[in-house]
Amino acid sequence: MINEQDKKHLARCVALARQALESGDEPFGSILVSADGKVLFEDHNHVAGGDHTQHPEFEIARWAANHVPASERASCVVYTSGEHCPMCSAAHGWVGLGRIVYASSSAQYSAWMREWGVPASRVRPLAIGEVVDGIEVDGPVTEFAEQVRLLHQQNVQKRTGA
Repeated sequence: MINEQDKKHLARCVALARQALESGDEPFGSILVSADGKVLFEDHNHVAGGDHTQHPEFEIARWAANHVPASERASCVVYTSGEHCPMCSAAHGWVGLGRIVYASSSAQYSAWMREWGVPASRVRPLAIGEVVDGIEVDGPVTEFAEQVRLLHQQNVQKRTGA
């Protein structure tokens, strides 16, 4: 169930995705929130330089592994503009982070890309639950998914000149 706190954090993720787009990167943004509601870490995509592993969800997992005690990780929540890719899902699972809340799903993203004529990724768009067992996942959230779709559409238009 999505509550007002979740919506507040998803709005920040969309803002981070917009920031990524404005800096010439793909529009993805994510934050890590502690059990008491404190934002611990936030980031956006940094793949424009050529390293396609520079996803914010992966950076969150790496940061948490180094800064959050293992006993507290499962009570943290990751909020993100787009559902984790398999690489980020696995990192999340290996580090032992808790709930994931996303604005738009991998299935939505893949459908948008097909609609806009973008070739499919070499990495399959698996749902988080197909990669990590026993994880609480909430999303997509319609009011934010549409905002994310528009950011991705702008990105495709910038890249293709359409």
